[in-house]
Amino acid sequence: MSRIGKYPVVLKDGVSVSLGESKINVKGKKGESSLNFSNHVNVKLEDNKVVVSPANDTLEARKLWGTTKALINNMVIGVSEGFKVNLEIRGVGYRASVQGKNLVLQLGFSHDVIFPIPAGVNILCPDQTHITVEGTDKQAVGQVAAKIREFKKPEPYKGKGIRYENERVIEKSGKK
Repeated sequence: MSRIGKYPVVLKDGVSVSLGESKINVKGKKGESSLNFSNHVNVKLEDNKVVVSPANDTLEARKLWGTTKALINNMVIGVSEGFKVNLEIRGVGYRASVQGKNLVLQLGFSHDVIFPIPAGVNILCPDQTHITVEGTDKQAVGQVAAKIREFKKPEPYKGKGIRYENERVIEKSGKK
């Protein structure tokens, strides 16, 4: 039995849900999102709650039960509050800026790294050493943040590179 799937998704104020045959649409103040779910699960709207249940007792239905509930919960949170990932840049001369629809990173390479900002995701640079990735889709926000971090991962000797805001990098000692 799914521990995640058995609890209903409580809708927040300002969030509306419409159910189709195998599709759910969620609208809120930050935008709208939709999900096509499998016929192995049943999704019902009951007095301001979305209830997900397995359609039958197969292994596939039990797998998709909790997954579908979690995806719907993330959609509700995304359209009401949004998701945010903060990145930090460490290193002498390393900096970031947003120019038009591109994120320009100077990371010690012979050239600037230009990252086009994908649709549905907003990137802000409050200062030269911090990057904020925001959006309504949790998966898209995390994927964009991971791609930005991939350009220059924190190295283990001085810790230079791009890291998540509260990421702890274990530094190695050098030659002795």
